[in-house]
Amino acid sequence: MAGHSKWANIQHRKGRQDKLRSKLFSKLSKEITVAAKMGDPDPDKNPRLRLAVKEAKSNSVPKDVIDRAIKKSQASDAENYDEIRYEGYGPGGVAVIVEAMTDNRNRTASTVRSTFTKCGGNLGETGSVGFMFDRKGQVVYTVEAGDPDTVMMAAIEAGAEDCESSDEGHVITCADTDLNDVSNALEAQLGESESAKLVWVPTTTTEMDLDGMTKLMKLIDALEDDDDIQNVTANFEASDEVMEQLG
Repeated sequence: MAGHSKWANIQHRKGRQDKLRSKLFSKLSKEITVAAKMGDPDPDKNPRLRLAVKEAKSNSVPKDVIDRAIKKSQASDAENYDEIRYEGYGPGGVAVIVEAMTDNRNRTASTVRSTFTKCGGNLGETGSVGFMFDRKGQVVYTVEAGDPDTVMMAAIEAGAEDCESSDEGHVITCADTDLNDVSNALEAQLGESESAKLVWVPTTTTEMDLDGMTKLMKLIDALEDDDDIQNVTANFEASDEVMEQLG
């Protein structure tokens, strides 16, 4: 989910993930299985798998769950998942990108369309809102990684495009194709990151009040509750006061 500040979005989503840990584990495990099946089952030889494992570890997924997900990818009867992106508009005209992994395209498409409709949104065609976002790599570090100048310098040397620091931590952005290399270079200088993954960064945003955000969150929560949905990104912008009232 994306919103008024990169760190606030990460924290808001992480708070929700803590409440849905078993569902989160399932989604992260699915990404690991798909990444391992598409490439090499060895994370050191498979950049996508390495990032998936890192993201799983940052969310406290147990090692045995990670190992099981990798092993599952090599089984002869392993399920095949299609990666699909849905695009549409939520309440208040907010642009929404939904990323799914599914073994049944018809089921997932029907569910996503129904969810948009029930929550006051409208599912569009692929590309209908994608032009409002840039695909980027994002690496997150806590404040313990260093002061803003130190982290900024490390980010520049690693080949990143941007680094935003706050009292909560550091959000480093890079080209999507550079994520693995930038993540590795940062790890060598700053240690293990809290998160390293591909994200959609809005190039334009829609300002939302409390009522609008309440309706939008109903849509986002309903989408994220679906086992086929991996990620939901929306280009809303809301004040700190509105975000705090949302809890």
